[in-house]
Parts: sequence; C-alpha cells; structure tokens
Amino acid sequence: MTVREDGIRRADGTGGIYGVVDKPTYALVIPRDDDGRLHLVEQYRYPVGGRRWEFPAGTAPDRADVDPAELAVRELVEETGLAAARMTLLGTLDCAPGMSSQRGHVYLATGLTAGPPRREHSEQDMRAAWFTADGFEAMVRRGDLTDAQSLAAWALLALHDARA
Repeated sequence: MTVREDGIRRADGTGGIYGVVDKPTYALVIPRDDDGRLHLVEQYRYPVGGRRWEFPAGTAPDRADVDPAELAVRELVEETGLAAARMTLLGTLDCAPGMSSQRGHVYLATGLTAGPPRREHSEQDMRAAWFTADGFEAMVRRGDLTDAQSLAAWALLALHDARA
C-alpha cells in the first residue's frame, strides 16, 4: 500500500489536501454449500487489536494485476482449501471511498469441494468454520461479525438471492 497527500482544488476554487491510501484490488468470496451454510474465516486483525470473523478475501501478492475472478479462486483455496465448481460475480465494493482507492469484487462460490488450505505465512493463525445463515445473522446482531466488507457482501448476496 502507499499513502499520499494530494493538493486539490474544490469546485468553489479553494484549495485543500486529500489523504489517500492506495491499495490493490481485492476479491471477496462467499462460500455457500448445498445446505445454504456459509464458510467464514477468523484471524487476528492488528489495526483493531483482535480476532475477526469474515468471508475469505485478499489481494494478489506484490500488487500484481490479477483478474478478480482468478484472484477469487486463489483466495478461496488459499484460506479455506475449498474449490468451487461455480463462481458468480455478485458485485463490486469501494472499500472506503472517502480515504482509499481500494476496490473489491464479491463472488459467490458454490459446488464446493474440500481440500487442504494453502495459507500464507501471515495467515497461520487463521481458523475456518461453517455457519448457517441464521448463525451468521446472530453473529452480526451480537457484534461478533463487524467486518464492513463481509457485511456489504452479505447485502449483495441477499439481492442476488431475491432475484433468483
């Protein structure tokens, strides 16, 4: 990631400074099995000082420019060991458009086959578990799941399911 400050000129002609965090595009994957259960991962998140449950997600190493669909396949296998027969694009998210250029692509993974995860060294403390949709929503209500990207992805999944 890079952090920069840009001098800007507003519509009324006044100047200002905009702080921007540039991070690469990420893919977020919602793994859902034939029974409707969701596969989540939990890991320690340094900036908030605690462990957090979330959907598998990540960026390509070394800021590589990777097709988001390919990145989604890679992240799913890496973090969970799951391989998907189908990946459906649900939508795109701007991570924090008031301060970051980062954008994410959300995929629904179905037709899942289990295998061993291939986690990066920084993900060695990661745990994974299956949750029912009701269990997921209970975690949100209790404040046990607060990851903004996962919550936004859940909304995209709800819209997808409503259309189906």
